Amino acid sequence: MQKRIIECVPNFSEGRNMETIKQITDAIEAVKGVKLLDVDPGEATNRTVVTFVGEPEAVVEAAVAGVKRATELIDMRQHKGAHPRMGACDVLPLIPVSGITMEECKELARSLASRIADELGVPTYCYESAAFKPERRNLAVCREGEYEGLPEKMANEEKRPDFGARPYDEGIARTGATAVGARDFLVAVNYNLNTTSTRRANAIAFDVREKGRPMREGNPITGKIVKNEKGEPVMIPGTLKECKAIGWFIEEYGIAQVSMNMTNLAVTPLHVAFDEVCRAADARGIRVTGTEIVGLIPKKALVDAGRHFLRKQQRSTGVPERELVRIAIESMGLSTLKEFKPEEKVVEYILEAEEQKNAKKLVDMTCAGFAEETASESPAPGGGSISAYMGALAAALGTMVANLSSHKAGWDDRWEHFSDWAERGMSVMNELLALVDEDTAAFNKIMDVFGMPKGSDEEKAARAAAMEVATLYATQVPLRTMKAAYKAFDVVRAMAEEGNPNSVSDAGVGALAARSAVMGACLNVKINAAGLKDRKTADELVKEAEDIQALAQQAEKEILAIVESKIG
Repeated sequence: MQKRIIECVPNFSEGRNMETIKQITDAIEAVKGVKLLDVDPGEATNRTVVTFVGEPEAVVEAAVAGVKRATELIDMRQHKGAHPRMGACDVLPLIPVSGITMEECKELARSLASRIADELGVPTYCYESAAFKPERRNLAVCREGEYEGLPEKMANEEKRPDFGARPYDEGIARTGATAVGARDFLVAVNYNLNTTSTRRANAIAFDVREKGRPMREGNPITGKIVKNEKGEPVMIPGTLKECKAIGWFIEEYGIAQVSMNMTNLAVTPLHVAFDEVCRAADARGIRVTGTEIVGLIPKKALVDAGRHFLRKQQRSTGVPERELVRIAIESMGLSTLKEFKPEEKVVEYILEAEEQKNAKKLVDMTCAGFAEETASESPAPGGGSISAYMGALAAALGTMVANLSSHKAGWDDRWEHFSDWAERGMSVMNELLALVDEDTAAFNKIMDVFGMPKGSDEEKAARAAAMEVATLYATQVPLRTMKAAYKAFDVVRAMAEEGNPNSVSDAGVGALAARSAVMGACLNVKINAAGLKDRKTADELVKEAEDIQALAQQAEKEILAIVESKIG
């Protein structure tokens, strides 16, 4: 299951006092489960943009902590700066990165806005996707009049905040108001051109940006701009929705670039924008020589791009995630100006690196290391983790045959069919790899219960209740392994029947491994279910496991028959 990650980018109205900024970011970092990615203070604007990420619950807590500290340290009555602002924490957007929808982020933002108003006494407006009123999707509407306009807005029924509305008082005078929103991840990207001409770079930018260019009479460059009845320029839209772009010359690199802000990757993905800028540049006799990502990017943008470029080559997309990312980097020239390091630029990889520092995963070990850890006197990893790993290997073998078949000479017209099977196999493999560590984590939860106190009747009752919960979880995890491993049979069966005949034995080994994974996990379901006091639930889990085991044994028998018939 994809990890749920959101990004939060609060803007605080202090950009000159580094000690104040440090105290605010310390409050954010003190919340377990968040990773501070960037702190960008501006002296002229007297404003600091902070970026941190994590799972939704942790990010919300960190946001509250950061706003609380800001309201304690920043007195808006003394604030002066070049940037529009209305509060100590001026804006606070939540941004979905992975495993969470915009709708969920919208509800989180509204809940966060309510908490800031109720717990901290700061009036809050909701903007972008979290807006309650259509006009308040626009941040500028929420911030109209800025800090100085708050006394009038708090007294105006139409302009009052969504949460914490009250007559203007000493508290509001000190903290100002905050705008809490939910918006899409903004990706800043520059496309390198083999020209030094800013005018030509701008022409390409106008071709592709959503806003487009003004319509002109006669000559499209020097002609008079056509205006509507309101006196506004009539625009010819560009080809890319949710994209803003301009052209400029970068003296440091000696080239012109199309500089683009992509505000909704779901509408216009990164690879679509790249291809379109290439097309528009080529139409003007110019070539895109590479791409520069400014700041961070979600993993999905690169994975989707990798799949896109492999499909253009009629190559299988059922390959490991890191390979998809590598293909994206090479295809778009992300390392042309300086090396693009995914571990430093991809949000999810930054978080994974942080987690790996704190906890070593079994799946990150070498094959020898994993075997040695299993052989040690420690009871974990045990049969459950080994079963999950056998299932992962079964899916990996099926995927391998699919990839070999996709690239087999003479089978070019079938590449996409086998690519689809390879993607299914990769999905099953990844699901089972996650269960390798989850099974050991389930065992460790039971061990934790043994460490609970049992001196009083209350402690004994709490210990017994915790043991029942931990035992149920330890029973459910291997059952999930059985279900996931059983899905590997679909892949290896298809590959035994129609895959590259030179690899049919590999499909057979995949069937053997899948059967072993199912049967091994079934043993773990049974031994753990024996410890449940809720016998009805225990019996139901064991019955479900035995049914899957019977299906797996039949599937293995059928697939091996196919394999034997082809081996001869």
